[in-house]
Amino acid sequence: METKNLPKFAVLGAGHGGTAMAGHLSLMGFDVALYNRSEGRLRAIQSAGGLELLTDCTDILPHGFARLDTVTINTHEAIEGRDILMVVVPATAHRFIAEQIAPHLVDGQIIVLNPGRTGGALETLKVIRDCGCKSDIVVAEAQTFLYASRSMNPAQTKIFRIKNSIPVAALPAHSTPEVVSELRKAFPQFVPGDNVMKTSLDNIGAIFHPAVTVLNAARIESTNGDFDYYTEGITPAVSLILEAMDKERVQVAEALGFRAMSAREWLYIAYDAAGRTLYEAMRANRGYDGIKAPKTVFTRYIKEDIPMSLVPIASLGRLVNVPTPAIDSIILLGSMLLQVDFWAEGRTAESLGLTGKSLKEIRHFILDGETEARREDVPCQGL
Repeated sequence: METKNLPKFAVLGAGHGGTAMAGHLSLMGFDVALYNRSEGRLRAIQSAGGLELLTDCTDILPHGFARLDTVTINTHEAIEGRDILMVVVPATAHRFIAEQIAPHLVDGQIIVLNPGRTGGALETLKVIRDCGCKSDIVVAEAQTFLYASRSMNPAQTKIFRIKNSIPVAALPAHSTPEVVSELRKAFPQFVPGDNVMKTSLDNIGAIFHPAVTVLNAARIESTNGDFDYYTEGITPAVSLILEAMDKERVQVAEALGFRAMSAREWLYIAYDAAGRTLYEAMRANRGYDGIKAPKTVFTRYIKEDIPMSLVPIASLGRLVNVPTPAIDSIILLGSMLLQVDFWAEGRTAESLGLTGKSLKEIRHFILDGETEARREDVPCQGL
């Protein structure tokens, strides 16, 4: 491969997704560094000099030994000289990653959250600026994650599927074409998204994950998750609650001046599943057949999707005076279920940097970006 004009990548996170992405990039001939917070996950990869990608579909999916020369717990070492920083960690760790990379960022670097959930790019940029970083960087977020993958052991990862099309939006929105152009040198699956508010509020997992898990808590605990999550866990009654939550999500987006697709629209676009109601559309989707429920209620469907998806939607609703009683109820029940205050831990309009802004100012910030004055007037906090 001609490498002269290819971007250099850092993959931040060495879990199921990060190892798949780092290995795939290496096999494609890209210069890639792999970072992880804890050294334990890296020792086997460091010892082997890379990791092995496995797949059952050897004719269409990447596989083989992927050499990785830089595998480190040192953030500066991981991102120095890198053009694109691919953040592949749970959304609950986005703030930590932003704090760690902020002192070392330089002009021209692109940060991509894979995925951003709801408000990921907004929160990450705010944390970076609050840490005193004045570098001219771009933060972007993917609507969902590129791979379905699983770490089989510390130095082996299996890729089951690579999605066909993933919208990516940058902050500001006018930087999206540039970001996608660079990403497509490695991943043709990335396509331009409208803006980070749309990628955030089109987060359909916010509707399908937390409420279904909370409302099936007794069944999950009594069966150890031994039932089909979507086809059995979503009954006509449960779907009514999902539709109420989905309506609130769409209304929050409209009040902010952005259009979010409904869950029924998403099912039709993603799976050609049609129905007069959300329940009918879910039943028409054969892609969900056989997917089992989580084995415990202590799952990312609650631990990640409530604070990083539902809480920011509800908080944005309060910002624009759109009530979200159905979403609020699931946040409350999930907090009681796990004995965690997800309102205190989750993303809010304040942590996204939107408190005090008018609708005009929010739209300007999303579409046109921060001003030079904003970058210059933030005091360094010495991280």
